[in-house]
Amino acid sequence: MPNIYLENEISKQLLIFICYKWIILLTIQILILKFLNINNMKKIFLLMFIMTITVASSFAQEDPFIWLEEIDSEKSLEWVEKQNDVSLKILKRQPNYQAIYDKNLEILNSDERIADPAIYGSYIYNFWQDKENPRGVWRRAELKKYLKGNPDWETLLDIDKLSKEDDIKWVYKGATGLFPDYKKFLVNLSKGGGDAVIVKEFDAESKTFVDDGFYLPEEKSGISWIDENTVMVSTDFGDGMTTSGYPKQVKVWKRGTDLKDAKLVFEGKEEDMGIWGITHPTHTKNYQMIMQKTSFYSGAYYVIEKDELIELDLPEDIQLSAIFKDLIIFELKSDWNTGGKEYKQGAVVSIVYDDLISGKNNFELIVQPDERSSITSLSTTKDALLVNMLNNVKSELFKYTWKKGWKKEKIDAPQFGNITLGSADEDSDNYFFYFTNFLEPSTLYFGDAKKGTVEKVKSLPSFFPTDKYEVQQFEAVSKDGTKIPYFVVNNKNIKYDGNNPTLLYAYGGFEVPQLPRYSALTGTSWLEKGGVYVLANIRGGGEFGPKWHQAGLKENRQLVYDDFHAVAESLMEKKITSSKKLGIYGGSNGGLLVGVAYTQRPDLYNAVVCAVPLFDMKRYNKLLAGASWMAEYGNPDIPEEWEYISQYSPYQNIKPGKNYPEVFFTTSTRDDRVHPGHARKAVAKMESLGYKVYYFENTEGGHAGASTNEQRARMNALIFSYLQMKLMN
Repeated sequence: MPNIYLENEISKQLLIFICYKWIILLTIQILILKFLNINNMKKIFLLMFIMTITVASSFAQEDPFIWLEEIDSEKSLEWVEKQNDVSLKILKRQPNYQAIYDKNLEILNSDERIADPAIYGSYIYNFWQDKENPRGVWRRAELKKYLKGNPDWETLLDIDKLSKEDDIKWVYKGATGLFPDYKKFLVNLSKGGGDAVIVKEFDAESKTFVDDGFYLPEEKSGISWIDENTVMVSTDFGDGMTTSGYPKQVKVWKRGTDLKDAKLVFEGKEEDMGIWGITHPTHTKNYQMIMQKTSFYSGAYYVIEKDELIELDLPEDIQLSAIFKDLIIFELKSDWNTGGKEYKQGAVVSIVYDDLISGKNNFELIVQPDERSSITSLSTTKDALLVNMLNNVKSELFKYTWKKGWKKEKIDAPQFGNITLGSADEDSDNYFFYFTNFLEPSTLYFGDAKKGTVEKVKSLPSFFPTDKYEVQQFEAVSKDGTKIPYFVVNNKNIKYDGNNPTLLYAYGGFEVPQLPRYSALTGTSWLEKGGVYVLANIRGGGEFGPKWHQAGLKENRQLVYDDFHAVAESLMEKKITSSKKLGIYGGSNGGLLVGVAYTQRPDLYNAVVCAVPLFDMKRYNKLLAGASWMAEYGNPDIPEEWEYISQYSPYQNIKPGKNYPEVFFTTSTRDDRVHPGHARKAVAKMESLGYKVYYFENTEGGHAGASTNEQRARMNALIFSYLQMKLMN
């Protein structure tokens, strides 16, 4: 896939670079010769040889594609347009592209989808996108009617209409209601889908934005209600943000005053990851807290009590998870000895708020996972703490009630799948949760925590014949002997001849577990076409708690990639597939994963979908939010840490003369979390060395890569057309 534009740009930069280096070196040579009075021609040739090596070495350290980090420069966008054009012409010509796109769009726009509920008082609020509303509508319906299946939806905010009026491609990013009557909301809107948002106050009764109401300009801000006329704000107040691009100050802002006059309550450091204010209103008290994140996994908590800032005496890696009945709930990321008790890594503990701020350490143990279990999420109702647990990558749901101690009860939820906690009402005992697995479409359940009842609200229809398929769970043995579980979804009539087109997906980072879930898009676009789908639970994730995650941090990162290679080899040993039939897919940190996979072991993979990836690990901490992830990967500016990062960083490890697969890179111009320069530079370097690649950069969509159902359907069709082309045709 030759790119004349790219070749000309590289040639021009190389010429400037070489001339610049030789002028400097020639000057140095003349001075040396004059100083030493050298006339010996052999010594002159020796000096010239040394200079040539120096130039070559300097060139090897330069990045000729760094100009692609200029996100919106005319030159970069011209390059993007040319790359998109070349790849789209090939991928859209694939036999199944249009059929995949049409089916995906039908599924995404289907009225049979579950309208995800958010409980605010007596109403259910929901954001909905379909064919008539591609950018979506924010709407509400009465809870009683929603549960009966006949909601009378009332549109509050039409994002398509707003986008047309403002001539901006708005993307809805959520809203926060004012407790307890929820008549006012703080609505977050993004330009094109990035993490940076504007915040506008919205009146749910008049269905309009409040004139002269609370408003924050576009930034990666945080804002929460203290009361109707007061908010706690974390944003750029004019003094800049942290090196990670997040707020470093928290202020209290009164209605009717300028933002610049808001009262400063906490200021962190520029090198902190970020500083955020948190409020938690109840009928008796509004808890006000400050979270200072010094890194992604460490920091400190403060409370504001009677206008006094109090630092809490807690481990730096502890995680605040909930506030329940004047109890503060924490999750432990490491072992902790306090108050004469030992609490193990992964435990959930509680303490009375007044005891916490007075420095007492009389914590109570709520739950302690074992080696093969972990906490997925916590939620609270009026009378119950809901705990969603994983047991060997299968979900179980429990409720804990407090009365001078914790009482545990298992909730009668479906088994052998993935439970996801939904919205819960802290003013009643109502809550929602979802259940799904690879072959069961997502089902929404409504629970009453006090009564202990659970009832089905709605199930998604199955968009492909799931009875034809089976799910198996296996274990691969990694290089260091660790057993790595993985799921395989395949046709019941599979032949174990190594000839099955197989797609392997994993993530392996940030303590994020990868769990079984039904995907109509994968089912119709891959399984029904004869493919096998594999989900790997490699280290770095949260499947078995903090220990499983921490095993792959920083200098141990290679273990994550060894796990992934081990799963690939296990699939081949079982003759499920072969290297010619194996494709891999990952996004964000998972994009880094598959980037490492194909540069380290190109012999294992024949197709690679590298989506919104981290790729240049030498510069990742200088791009957008990259500095916030140094607790995960390490700091490449520290030589000792770059030593181990450099061993796997895909960008630096692309070499000439390798048998790399034809990778498909995707990203978004408006991704303000992982810089699009990672994917751009990867493509440019691959092509400069003569490798064939595919590339698509969506002009909006943020880190999700798409903002509308049409964009999601197109992206999915491109990905599966590529996979079918490489592994099936």
